[in-house]
Amino acid sequence: MSTAQHSIGSGFGARSTAKDALSGIDLSGKLALVTGGYSGLGLETTRALTEAGARVVVPARRRVAAEEALTGLDRVEVDELDLGDLESVRAFAERFLASGRTLDLVINNAGVMACPETRVGPGWEAQFATNHLGHYALVNRLWPAIEPGGARVVSVSSAGHHRSPIRWDDPHWTRGYDKWEAYGQAKTANVLFAVHLDRLGREHGVRAFSLHPGGILTPLQRHLTQEEMVERGWIDETGALVDPDAFKTPEQGAATQVWAATSPQLAGMGGVYCEDCDIAEPAPADGGRRGVKDWATDPEQAARLWELSAGLTGVDAFASRS
Repeated sequence: MSTAQHSIGSGFGARSTAKDALSGIDLSGKLALVTGGYSGLGLETTRALTEAGARVVVPARRRVAAEEALTGLDRVEVDELDLGDLESVRAFAERFLASGRTLDLVINNAGVMACPETRVGPGWEAQFATNHLGHYALVNRLWPAIEPGGARVVSVSSAGHHRSPIRWDDPHWTRGYDKWEAYGQAKTANVLFAVHLDRLGREHGVRAFSLHPGGILTPLQRHLTQEEMVERGWIDETGALVDPDAFKTPEQGAATQVWAATSPQLAGMGGVYCEDCDIAEPAPADGGRRGVKDWATDPEQAARLWELSAGLTGVDAFASRS
């Protein structure tokens, strides 16, 4: 089967920074939304976009912390949003839509990783609910502002999607819980979301992308103990990196998402998974974490996940059009 998952020779690489990816791109007059845009990769994404001239809306679960972290950045506004609470998503979207503005860029950056078993909403597994369902509901509720601007929507996934496809028989882990496989399922969902959104949105000029930002030590690792990170070979007993070259800086980690959101090299494209500021290749059959697994780009699974998500959240901007 043919695939669009092939490098386009972008000229960038693993060590490119967000500033590099935005070199020569003027975002003056553009409005971006970056979930979690006040910590880790999100903060660097917000910083790079504003430096390129964009205005950035940062919806944040911890509004005071976000305002403190973003102090000194121009053209940034903060609002409240808890992706694990669909009422919070609805309220934020209604406030934004009431402003009458349109969005040019949406970067679904916020997320949780390998957290202890946690239930939100009607008992949903927190990683699937926060990383995927919250963003699914947000984009669908914001569609009246996304469609007119012909926005690009970027879904921040991870090489963690290699860990698990969608567990169709038990997506909320009601029969035992594995925090890393649950994370993998949520990251697979992020890729599938972009695949189907791109199919639905392209006739409106809206294109969607997903990506692996690279390995970066940020607050995303808040649920991991030092012992776990030592065991995984990331740090030694003193907390120092075992192999500094194995990790990107936050500035490098933010590069692929701003590249996917803005690069003219991607004009006319969409629905693809990116890494290192380029379109990723299909994952090799012999293992490893490079590239994208076929279960994450399967259009049938993407459509099935969209239907499941619409049923769970009660939101589907395209339901009346299909």
